[in-house]
Amino acid sequence: MRERRGPHPDTPQGYLAQLPALVLLDRLPVPLLAVSYDGVIVHANPAFEEMLGYETTVLHDQPIETVMETADAPRTATSSLMCGHRGRVITLRHVDGSAVRAVASESVLMRKDDPLSLVVFHDITEQLWMAGADHL
Repeated sequence: MRERRGPHPDTPQGYLAQLPALVLLDRLPVPLLAVSYDGVIVHANPAFEEMLGYETTVLHDQPIETVMETADAPRTATSSLMCGHRGRVITLRHVDGSAVRAVASESVLMRKDDPLSLVVFHDITEQLWMAGADHL
């Protein structure tokens, strides 16, 4: 059988440079979502899928409205649904229909011509519930 991996690099930086981006995104323990500017989910990592109770890859190619309460976002353009939420509590929709409250990062992609946004989430549903502030 033929070895699929290339030779081991000489440095840790070389090893990291050889890893495909999707492998790294899927290994992150934090929920992460990539959405194209036309509002389609390009990638949801396993931590995001788990947070919302979805099976692996079910969310790929779905509209962002599948998981995001659009009342939390301005409706000026579908592309705005994932932008401009840094630090705000937004409502996501669990597969069972319940609300999941999360704080979203700004897109980790920096260039204005990037064709998608890549956002990290921090689930604060339990914290709000424990504080008695689930109405937010």
